[in-house]
Amino acid sequence: MEQYVRNFADADEVVEIDTVRSEMITKGGMTVSHDIQTPGWRWSEHVKPLVGTEWCETRHIGVVLKGRMGVLLDDGTEFEAGPLDLMDIPARHDAWVIGDEPCETIAWTGARGWIAPLETFSERVLATVLFTDIVDSTGTAMRLGDRTWADTLTTHEIRTRETVEHFHGTVVKNTGDGVLATFDGVARAVRCAIALRSAAADLGISIRVALHTGEIELTGTDIRGVAVHEASRVLGLAQGGEILVSSVTAGLAGDAGVAFDDRGEHELRGLTGVRRIFAVT
Repeated sequence: MEQYVRNFADADEVVEIDTVRSEMITKGGMTVSHDIQTPGWRWSEHVKPLVGTEWCETRHIGVVLKGRMGVLLDDGTEFEAGPLDLMDIPARHDAWVIGDEPCETIAWTGARGWIAPLETFSERVLATVLFTDIVDSTGTAMRLGDRTWADTLTTHEIRTRETVEHFHGTVVKNTGDGVLATFDGVARAVRCAIALRSAAADLGISIRVALHTGEIELTGTDIRGVAVHEASRVLGLAQGGEILVSSVTAGLAGDAGVAFDDRGEHELRGLTGVRRIFAVT
């Protein structure tokens, strides 16, 4: 189904380095970015050391939503842009945030240009991405009481990490009431999901789990990429106690000794097309 409206909260790609966050949506062959630079950011201080060029070599056309930005061109020209200013910044420039307020912009030219040199520093690998989430954590906390809930949550986090490591997975980070982990084997990832569900149930906790297999980008201790977003969207479909997987993961998990129930096709928020989802039975 054609998507006529997109929101940057469900961006196709999110790039975050130090003091810059860029959320990108690609539509009709054009990439538009929502960029936020925090106070103190300056291209020559925070990006130049990474890309190795004297100036930013990308032309930027966009609108300032909030804050103010200063720009210096290689010919010595210097100017500022503020809220609702349309800017057309030529290649070969330096830029910085003015004042104590973040500078927030929308750009439709140069949205990916400044990122391209950084991609040579990234590593892309094929992995199975796993998300977990505690169901009704607030209700469970009220039922158990603050102290018991804190102890239970700590034990759950420890057992989750131990279980992921037992199946040779890597815990990327905690996600509030859950965890994000990766595996280089699909069957082990599915078996780990089943073990995580059982371990949580032993503690009186109901969790939901989602898995998707695809290419991810390693960025320090974190990961990013469309595959991560897709796994997160699959998690949003899961109910308490369910383990949902994408058709890609289900197709590759033939040797896991696990049966799957076809849950039909779904549109995943922020992603084009439909995806067939399966539940581990």
